[in-house]
Amino acid sequence: MTIPLHFNAFVMNTNSHIHHGQWRRPDAGQVDFEDVELWIDLAKKLEEAKFDALFFADVTGVYGDADADFDVYIREGLQIPSNDPIPLVAALAVHTSRIGLALTSNVAQSHPYQFARQVSTLDHISKGRVAWNIVTGLQDNGARNFGHPRLTDHTERYAWAEEYVDVTYKLWEGSWDEGALLKDRERGIYSDASKIHKINHVSERYSVQGPHLPSPSPQRTPVLYQAGSSESGRAFAARHAEATFIISPNPALAKQLIDDTRRQAVEAGRRAEDIKFFQGLSFVIGDTEEEAKAKAAEYEQYVSIDGYLAHSALVDKTGRVYDPETPLKDVETNTAKGFGEWVSKAITDREPLVRDVALLISRSTRIVGTPEQIADALVEWQEAGVDGINVINWVIPGSFEEFAEKVLPVLRERGLAQSEYGDDTTLRGRLFGAPRLNERHPAARYRGAFGRDAVASTGARVDEGGSDAAGSAAADLAEVPEAAR
Repeated sequence: MTIPLHFNAFVMNTNSHIHHGQWRRPDAGQVDFEDVELWIDLAKKLEEAKFDALFFADVTGVYGDADADFDVYIREGLQIPSNDPIPLVAALAVHTSRIGLALTSNVAQSHPYQFARQVSTLDHISKGRVAWNIVTGLQDNGARNFGHPRLTDHTERYAWAEEYVDVTYKLWEGSWDEGALLKDRERGIYSDASKIHKINHVSERYSVQGPHLPSPSPQRTPVLYQAGSSESGRAFAARHAEATFIISPNPALAKQLIDDTRRQAVEAGRRAEDIKFFQGLSFVIGDTEEEAKAKAAEYEQYVSIDGYLAHSALVDKTGRVYDPETPLKDVETNTAKGFGEWVSKAITDREPLVRDVALLISRSTRIVGTPEQIADALVEWQEAGVDGINVINWVIPGSFEEFAEKVLPVLRERGLAQSEYGDDTTLRGRLFGAPRLNERHPAARYRGAFGRDAVASTGARVDEGGSDAAGSAAADLAEVPEAAR
């Protein structure tokens, strides 16, 4: 039996997100990204097309060396200016009723207590349609914007993320027991105090007493996305992610990454199917193959070489983008070796140039063809283990409108795309069949962990609030593997 793929629209509250230079096209609505009506219109169209979610990426600083010139990013509108997705998600929640709304938030940018409260509020407003893409940061400039001298070591950032999600799990899953919210007018009791608990979390970075101020939202914990494909990222995803965003260059490599992450998930006490994998792809669609190729050539006329190079950090020590005609062997940057190996496989009849890197990036994870050819290609991705697609746009809203009009009908005929949302109104319910995290997820272990009886049974000291004063009542239940510390 054919299983439908899930589809997210992968966007960012900015002008130039992934495909740089396309904002110059006359039909590129993203040039006015600060206009909320653009996003409301897009969200409604995606919901009508039965997309599973509108997924917002985000950053907290500019790319490149934090002390270098950043003029190229300003000139290109490359993720600067960009706006916070959290208020935008709130606005979209009240103009839609079924589509999921995923936001990205860096563990450095907001204290977990405040962030957990914001997300619970959004989940209430949307009636259970919120997802959180957990990221650890990419830019030194972003780290400095929050008081850190530089981006911390990659492994250390994931250890930080472990602490961060631990706080949010305790607040979302453990602070309020089921049935705590009463709204009992006759007795004059709004909530049952015996079922609401302080969490008294203490760790290296955080000290949070609690309780969580919002009452439990429809999902409690938002759907958990994660986008790391590194060794540390895969290990983190195996323990925590419900959905992982990947950008593999081909199905074979995607299968290797997916199989490894699912293997680690099973080792962590979860099931392989507890994680869904979303491959990022962009599409050039034509009624004929010739038309699709002609449209691809048209798109390439708008490609910004500088934009792709700057986004890939292929810049010199002053932050300047290399001249496009520079031989790649003459480039001095940490990313040059990897790019050199990649480009040398594609260009064998001449010396690869910096320009070639940008063009290859613009063409990577791009499918050019008719709706039928695109459907054939998506079958290959699904056979590699991919559960869904993050559709990357060239222009907003045109790229999504065209995909909905031309590709989705073909996919539905083959059973590869849903025609309706189904009965469950929550995002997790549509993805996994139930609105709440399953019992295999580490967050579930905090359910009932902070009540007086639960804490007393651990032998921990109980304070007047009836919770573990050392914050350890349930710590042994969520022990992090030694390799991840």
